[in-house]
Amino acid sequence: MSDWGKVRLHVVTGKGGTGKSTVASALALALATRGKNVLLCEVEGRQGIARMFDVDPLPYQERRLTTGLPDADGGRGVVHALHIDAESALLEYLAMYYRLGRAGKALDRFGVIEFATTIAPGVRDVLLTGKVYEAVQRNSRNKNAIEYDAVVLDAPPTGRITQFLNVSNELAGLAKVGPIKSQSDTMMTLFRSPRTAVHLVTVLEEMPVQETADGIAELRAAQLPVGGVVVNLVRPRDLSAEQLAAARSGTLDRAALEADLAAGGIEVTPELVDGLLHEAADHAERRALEDSQRTLVAELGVPSYELPRMAGGIDLGGLYELAALLREQGMA
Repeated sequence: MSDWGKVRLHVVTGKGGTGKSTVASALALALATRGKNVLLCEVEGRQGIARMFDVDPLPYQERRLTTGLPDADGGRGVVHALHIDAESALLEYLAMYYRLGRAGKALDRFGVIEFATTIAPGVRDVLLTGKVYEAVQRNSRNKNAIEYDAVVLDAPPTGRITQFLNVSNELAGLAKVGPIKSQSDTMMTLFRSPRTAVHLVTVLEEMPVQETADGIAELRAAQLPVGGVVVNLVRPRDLSAEQLAAARSGTLDRAALEADLAAGGIEVTPELVDGLLHEAADHAERRALEDSQRTLVAELGVPSYELPRMAGGIDLGGLYELAALLREQGMA
């Protein structure tokens, strides 16, 4: 059973380097069960989805990406992908609301669109989030468009996520009336509703965990719905508490270690044993730090999920493994 069964828009954010794009991709795979269509979007211009799934760079057009994680009966849904850029979104907006058509493309050639979205970042965010909003709100009346059961947004980092989603506030000094202001107000009804959840990705380090706590406080202050915290890149916990304590204090049984190495057919030298004991002490210190940060994550008061560090890096197979773990823990 998913913790987020009523959510249609999953916004995934996190401090740079925590793996938010990986988590967003895995979540999309986990959500795409039998008969369900999921849209995975990105808005930062990095073509991260294309690299993650090893496909050609994505255009400003929804594309079928892959099938989702199979359910208990082997049924799969479909994951689609969309790379959203502000310039293309503005051209679409001009064509839709102002019937500019070719005139809009002429403005693009003259650089007017780039100028407009650069001097007014609030407008840029409205355009980016507006396309996401449209995908979430679709229904059977959109004859030629896919109706999605869930939309996953690989969003800007934690430090900018509240500003990015709080588009009405960002436009307050730019547009007090008109279609853009009206659109931003309408989008806020979705972004502040139970149909949206903002999930934060962190690692068990002091700065990312603190930024996650700050991000949650900012989201709540802006009345934006906080989802779960995904603790990513967790190291294996293959040593007991007693072994970790001994490693930290430098009291591991050197003779036992030498015997184990010899039994494995490894040539035992003082330098090798010294090196292993030093690495064990470093690992134990790292584990102690992680445990202290895990306690802080638990105190944030939101559901949390853990994903392991993948020894071989992330490929499509690894993404499916992470998707299965998210589903097992109740995130999808």
